[in-house]
Amino acid sequence: MKKEIVETKYYTFNNFSLTSGKVLQKVTVAYETYGKLNEGKNNAVLITHAFTGDAHCAGYHEGDEKPGWWHAMVGKGKAFDTDKYFVIASNVLGGCAGTTGPEEINPDTGVSYGTDFPAVTISDMVKLQKKLVNFLGITKLFCVAGGSMGGMQVLQWAMDYPELIYCAVPIAATLKSTPQQIAFNEVGRQAIMSDVRWSHGHYYGGDEPDRGLAVARMLGHITYMSDYSMQKKFPIEQDKEKKAEFNFNADFEVEQYLRYRGSSFVKRFDANSYLYLSKAIDHFDVQKDEFLSEEKNADIKFLVISFESDWLYPPYQSENIVKFLKMKNQEVTYCNIHSTYGHDAFLLEVKDETHLIKNFLNKLHNEVFGGEKSEE
Repeated sequence: MKKEIVETKYYTFNNFSLTSGKVLQKVTVAYETYGKLNEGKNNAVLITHAFTGDAHCAGYHEGDEKPGWWHAMVGKGKAFDTDKYFVIASNVLGGCAGTTGPEEINPDTGVSYGTDFPAVTISDMVKLQKKLVNFLGITKLFCVAGGSMGGMQVLQWAMDYPELIYCAVPIAATLKSTPQQIAFNEVGRQAIMSDVRWSHGHYYGGDEPDRGLAVARMLGHITYMSDYSMQKKFPIEQDKEKKAEFNFNADFEVEQYLRYRGSSFVKRFDANSYLYLSKAIDHFDVQKDEFLSEEKNADIKFLVISFESDWLYPPYQSENIVKFLKMKNQEVTYCNIHSTYGHDAFLLEVKDETHLIKNFLNKLHNEVFGGEKSEE
């Protein structure tokens, strides 16, 4: 099968105001699009990415062997069917994959921001996405969907711009971060900041804090899996003759795997972005504002999805989302998928997610477009 080659595009604009009150003089956002925007410009779907994701959601970059991170869900005939929808994916503010973040040049100093970069929130990320959507000429999104931190962005869209979305699919998400979730993020941050190469965030142009970032990723990856999935993936089979002998090399397969994940992660991600984005997740709390207030006249159709073995964002948190939405008189469909993959299930349970999302979107597609293909 021929690979679908896609290119990352960039949009730059000036004077972006943040929740903190600070202003970024210039902001660039990296994004990709798939499918065709119809004449009415009302078939657009925005895909929001998780913590360490990026704009490369589907298709292949020239020369790549692996496709985008949600390739199994985005494309012709897939959950987000590009025969029907114009799909947009962008890298979040504060990221390190083309969108402005800590490694960008500070116009006031002529060197990278580092930790002089202002704090960003999930709301700031969504505001930047809205700027991009406006730039593309879209006045209302058919759907916003995403998992984990992406699910938080979906809920933030519903809070900040409810009149601009028709339906929403938050997956493996929460209304607010819990102490346990914050604790895991803090250990990851401390691993980075304890690396002598971190240099208080001003390491650009020199040695980067790769060891600290690798450890942060190793910890994070443990939380993305489940006890069952780890036992299945890494069966412990030791040589009986050497049972009493060991050193501090990677004796077990799981150790080798985590070290590999850590070392490969530092090649594509920036340590300061890890700090900023994890803090944005920690401070996420859509309940603290007037979420879906009557004044905003919100009428959004929601599909909320969770996974049975997810212990990082467990099903009860999605159930809380459902209860909260129902109290706000929103139309909500909820499904807790049986899975042994843990939090990573939102990337792996393609068959069940496709069935749920495709049926959900098809029903609403028929309501909006009267059964006609959206591009016609």
